[in-house]
Amino acid sequence: MPSLYEHAGGEEGLHRLEQLFYDSVLRDPLLQPLFGEGQPQHVDHLTMFTAESFGGPDSFSRELGFAHLIAVHRGLEITEEQRLRFVELYVAAFDAAGMPGDAPFREAVLEHVEFGTQVAKQNSHAQSDDELHPLREVPRWTWSGDDD
Repeated sequence: MPSLYEHAGGEEGLHRLEQLFYDSVLRDPLLQPLFGEGQPQHVDHLTMFTAESFGGPDSFSRELGFAHLIAVHRGLEITEEQRLRFVELYVAAFDAAGMPGDAPFREAVLEHVEFGTQVAKQNSHAQSDDELHPLREVPRWTWSGDDD
């Protein structure tokens, strides 16, 4: 069975997905404040993170590291409404990007996004390191969920 990374179309497929998603959050009045005016490298960072999570190259860990991900979320104070909107826009981008529509893949991606947004929300409210989510490395997602 191919990895989620391979099934998504590799780097090219995931970059297309992340670009559509990022463009949508920058237009969204609820999420745009979390992203500011946008950063050109953000799509590449999202692509590297998702690729590594789905069984692709470990570029995110080697080039940025998980501490970077924690740092960019701290202090954002993400609301539940924003978290849910993030998931909603990600699913819309998933559909617009022409990702494979089979139920097992779609379910794995949705579980990954739900989990990731919960981690980001918790970390965004952490006042101390003890309040951070315990995850300290890129999760390895498979067809049946988180492998860690």
